[in-house]
Amino acid sequence: MNTASVAGSAFTLAGIAGYAIGVVTPYPGRAFSVTALMIGVTLLAIGAGSDSSDANEQSAASGGDSA
Repeated sequence: MNTASVAGSAFTLAGIAGYAIGVVTPYPGRAFSVTALMIGVTLLAIGAGSDSSDANEQSAASGGDSA
């Protein structure tokens, strides 16, 4: 697991928790939970993309077919 995936998971979970708490009890700054969720999903996508590109680079370096 890489740094982007870990950070993405943390931001996504924090965003979901913050949103759920904000639905029950309004608090100042609760809109940032949606921002955290968007950042988290973006980082998860970046992390997933870099994992697959790493696998393709390793396969190409070993002479394997990446398809």
